[in-house]
Order: sequence, then structure tokens, then C-alpha cells
Amino acid sequence: MNPIAFPFATLPRTGTADTTPIPPLQDSDRKPLTKKDVSADHPTWCPGCGDFSVLALYFKLIERRRMHHEKITTVAGIGCSSRFPYFVQAHGVHFIHGRALPFASGVSLSRPDLQVCVFGGDGDAFSIGGNHFTHTARKNIKLTYVVMDNQVYGLTKNQTSPTSPVGYKSKTDAWGSGDRPINPVKQAIAAGATFVARTSHTNPNHVLEMMEKAMDHDGFAFIQCLSECVEFFPGAFDASNPRKGGKFETVAPEHDVTDEYAAYRLADTEWPGKFGVFYQKPRTTKNDYEAKIIADHQAKVVGLKPHQILQKNFDRMK
Repeated sequence: MNPIAFPFATLPRTGTADTTPIPPLQDSDRKPLTKKDVSADHPTWCPGCGDFSVLALYFKLIERRRMHHEKITTVAGIGCSSRFPYFVQAHGVHFIHGRALPFASGVSLSRPDLQVCVFGGDGDAFSIGGNHFTHTARKNIKLTYVVMDNQVYGLTKNQTSPTSPVGYKSKTDAWGSGDRPINPVKQAIAAGATFVARTSHTNPNHVLEMMEKAMDHDGFAFIQCLSECVEFFPGAFDASNPRKGGKFETVAPEHDVTDEYAAYRLADTEWPGKFGVFYQKPRTTKNDYEAKIIADHQAKVVGLKPHQILQKNFDRMK
């Protein structure tokens, strides 16, 4: 894998009057990628970890959507799930703890031709990265964010996470956690995300469906994916697994996904809750907003050379 290796020949022509679209690199006659083509290092998760399911489905989506290496961008922070970029042979960034979203926002805004997918866990997303989660959602940056929620800090060997249930015993709460866990779906809706969905690694077909819809969405798409940590919180999601006596109840077909308040109420359903798309509504993206600003300013300097544009800026400062 070659992290942070962007093909500079395809960079947008910002700062000049030439707004001619850059031709995409992929050609119709190119063979679609296979799992073998995009597999990099062997995953190092514990046997039985739910993250394996999400990775396998990501590979399947890449193949199904006929994506090519130079169009795939996988970004992650820190945590078990955030090892994702190491396992995908394409553009990838394993960024610092909790800061995957601002980095991915920069990639999305500067390279609108890329498919930006961000992967994280409940700690990386909702604890140290909670502030960035809120602001990326409200700005409606065009990217897909999949959070593999196992309700525990697994990489650092069993500490209470923002989504751990009340009473959960860990190294940091040996007597049982007394803190109310956050509700990721409610938080995403309230923050302004324009696509919010929920799924579980035990239902691969549903995960695939949610990821496909999220990648098709024009804006900030968030998926909470329950992903069991078999090492430190085994059985955490049995209540949502029919094979273990639970129920996997999907969002009712009559649910209006454009109704923010209905989605918010639905997200408050008693555990294990519902699965599917809770909310989806079009709204101008930050990408479109900034692209318009650039186009408007470039229109004012048509025909001028770079040094002339710079001189105009100097003149305005006098």
C-alpha cells in the first residue's frame, strides 16, 4: 500500500481561469478490480471480530461499483477498526486519534473526483473525535463515515467507551459504568447529517445495502454498524442477532426518511433498536458551496496571468 500518494496530474486547476473539467482516469474498457487487486496486508483483528465483515463488504462494493485504484480513498483514525487503510490497496491514510474526519474533509473538498470513505470506532468517533463528528455532519461534507461500534475500547484492552451500556464493567469502571451512553444515531441527526443509517455486522446483506446507499448519497453519510468485540465484550449484540435468539427489526417501510423528528423518535427505540435508514434528505454540501465560491472568483480574473492576479490582490490592500 502506498499511503498519501495522490496522482498530482489529476489535481483540480485551482487559482487559474481554466475551469475545463479534468478527464477521469478510469476508462470504460478497464477491468473492474477484484478482492485480490485491492487486498493489502492481512487483517490483524481477533478471530471472530465483526470488522472482518465490514472489510469484506467494502471489497465487494469496490468491485460492484467498478471503481479503480486511483479513485478509492480510505481514511481512518486510531483503534482496532481504524486499521482499515492498511488492508486496502489504494489511497489510504491512517491518521491521528479522532482526527480522521477533518483530514477526510480536506481530501473531499480538494478532490471531488474521489470516493472518500472513513472508518472508525466508537471511541475514535464519539470521544476524542466527537467534536469533529458534529462539525463534519453540520457542514455536510461529501463522504461516507462507517463507525464500527463495539461499545468498548478494544485496542487498549477493555476500557469503557462512549457507547458502553450502564453497568458495564471494564478496567476504568471495575464497579460498573454509571454514565449514560450516547446514542450515535440521535447525535448524527441532531448534528445535521443528511444520511443516517444503522446496521449490524451479523447481517452482511444489510450492511452491504446500507453502505451502497451511503456511497450514493450526496453529502455526509453516517452508518452506525454494531461490530462485536469477541475478546472484551462478547455477546454485546446478541439481542439483535436472530441466530442467538435476538431480533433484527428493520425500519418500517412507511417511515418517512425525510422527517427529521420522526427519525429522531425512531432512534430512541428500546435496545437493540431498529436497523435501516433513519434519515435522508438532500441539502447543499460544503463541497458545492466552496466550488461555487471558487468559480465566482475565477470568473473575475479570466484572461489574467497569475502574477497579474496577485498584483490585483496587492492593489486592494493599499
